[in-house]
Amino acid sequence: MVREIRENELQALLELYLFLHETEVPETTDRLRETWEAILADPNHHIIVKEAEGKIVSSCVCVVIPNLTRSVRPYAFVENVVTHKDFRGRGYATECLRYAKKLAEEANCYKMMLLTGSKEASTLEFYRHAGYNSTDKTAFVQWI
Repeated sequence: MVREIRENELQALLELYLFLHETEVPETTDRLRETWEAILADPNHHIIVKEAEGKIVSSCVCVVIPNLTRSVRPYAFVENVVTHKDFRGRGYATECLRYAKKLAEEANCYKMMLLTGSKEASTLEFYRHAGYNSTDKTAFVQWI
């Protein structure tokens, strides 16, 4: 089942993020709780999860960003696409990305974007197969 995350699933999500780029689950602090509450309260911030075998095994974030150009149509940004290593290759991340696209379409977004730090051919092909291209835009990142 693909759906949006529930309030009581923060710990499961943080554990899944260990397969993204995190090295440890962050300590439960006021800052973490406040950030979680802000995400849950934001109608434009969607954490999409795939549940299999009774646990969250894949996820992505889709944020709809209001915009003053393109006929005042928003755009969507996808981030933190991850699948538990034991569940890869089953199409679960693709399901999450399709759900994100549905949300973006319902919000009347004119485009969706994502960035990946991966140079792996299989990862890049995965995103191409999911409908993204790397030819229309050039991304620049400034780390702070």
